[in-house]
Amino acid sequence: MESEAKTVVLISPAMAESNNGNWHTAHRWAQFLSGYCDIALLNQWPAPADEPTRHGTPQALVALHARRSAASIRAWAEAYPDKPLIVVLTGTDLYRDIHTDADAQQSLALASHLVVLQEAGLAALPDAWRAKARVIYQSAPALKPAHKSSRRFGALMVGHLREEKDPLTYMRAAAHDFEAGVHFDQIGLALEPRFAEAARATEQQTPRYRWLGGLPRAATRQRIKRAHVLVNCSHMEGGAQVILEAVQSGTPVLASHISGNFGMLGADYAGYFAPGDDAQLAALVRRCAAEADFLALLQRQCSDRAYLFEPREEKRLVINLLASALNEPGAAQRPVPL
Repeated sequence: MESEAKTVVLISPAMAESNNGNWHTAHRWAQFLSGYCDIALLNQWPAPADEPTRHGTPQALVALHARRSAASIRAWAEAYPDKPLIVVLTGTDLYRDIHTDADAQQSLALASHLVVLQEAGLAALPDAWRAKARVIYQSAPALKPAHKSSRRFGALMVGHLREEKDPLTYMRAAAHDFEAGVHFDQIGLALEPRFAEAARATEQQTPRYRWLGGLPRAATRQRIKRAHVLVNCSHMEGGAQVILEAVQSGTPVLASHISGNFGMLGADYAGYFAPGDDAQLAALVRRCAAEADFLALLQRQCSDRAYLFEPREEKRLVINLLASALNEPGAAQRPVPL
């Protein structure tokens, strides 16, 4: 953007205390845009009357989550019908809410621009709205791959324990028979008591399984880097941040066979298992632990996708999206420094 400041409102229903993927996306985009405009990062718009604001008249609104941000989206459309309204779609948006929820459907209709976070997401959109959508992959800095232990084979699942992430399949997989030295760790807060109870029961019954609870992001990334495989069991994903963090850390992925994971890893990826199939997941972990060639294949396939998840590319696409929405000349050609 040019030297005169523009104000962009960025709405995230999840804020820092939630430590989830939506918050990390919002925070990262705010950082990307901070050199180009004044960012108001809020969990609703308009901001509550008692919340102080230093921001001028906004020129655009970017909202994460079509359903949960629906009130902010509607209020913006009523106040500024001719200003850009960009809606970033999450997994629950794409694969559930926009097909059944009236608020989410209205958000699609009101948006001037839509963003999906992986390439298969476009096909999940109704035909009427696909033309105003674009793909922007999320990103993470690459980490130097760790030296993996040859005595202990570690599987790791990362994500708050909730229904959409299907943490129980991972716990059941850990209870299968394995050679000595195979271990299952799970990171994430239990968002329902039943998941905490299941995790504690699995720890008691299955010595190879540990529930580590919620950890800071930096510590989590180090554990991802040291794991032999990162497991994603989700029933629905908009574009899993933990998958790209594994790819950017040199750790291959085992993932449920769902659209959101296809869009991250490619349709021909060799590390998929049927959603909810703990026996199939256990067999893949067993194969990874026993067959160096198979693990190396997964590693190569992940490395081939790493270019999609570079921060420089995400930053370029985010800034050019906003510049294009604001009808700035030459937006598509603008160089974007890190």
